[in-house]
Amino acid sequence: MYQKMVIAGNLGRDPEMRYTPSGQAVTNLNVATNRQYTSNSGEKVKETTWFRVSVWGKQAESCNQYLRKGSKVLVEGRMNQDPATGGPRVWTGNDGSPRASFEITAQTVRFLSSRGEDQTAGGGQSSGSGSDYGQGGDNMMPPPDDDIPF
Repeated sequence: MYQKMVIAGNLGRDPEMRYTPSGQAVTNLNVATNRQYTSNSGEKVKETTWFRVSVWGKQAESCNQYLRKGSKVLVEGRMNQDPATGGPRVWTGNDGSPRASFEITAQTVRFLSSRGEDQTAGGGQSSGSGSDYGQGGDNMMPPPDDDIPF
C-alpha cells in the first residue's frame, strides 16, 4: 500500500511553528493551489484549493525560518483524512458558504521562490530557487549565499 500527495502552490500566511511536549518542532503551512479554465459557456473560472500542511523536525524549523506568506513551495507527503467524515475537513465560512481543507503531513518541502520573489511577497531571506531541503539528514538548511546561482 502506498499513498503520496504532491502539490505546488503559495503560502496563504506566514508559517506557524510550535514544539510538542517532547520538544519536537512542528510547523503548519497553509498552501493554496490555483486552477484556471474556461467553462462550456465560455466563462473563465478560477478555483483555489487550500491545503493545511504539517512539517516536522528540522525541516519544520527551516520552513519557519525561510518561508513567508506568498512563498512558492512544492510539498510531497501523505494525505490525512478527517476522522469524522473520512474526507477533507469541512466547515462553514464567515459568508455562510461551505469550505473544505485537505490536510497533508509533509515528507519533503521544496522552496520554489527566488530570493526576490519572497521579499516582494513580504518575506525575508528565502532558500533559493528550486532547492530541496527536506530529504533528511543535514540537508535541512539552505546553502550559503555564495552557492546560490543569482
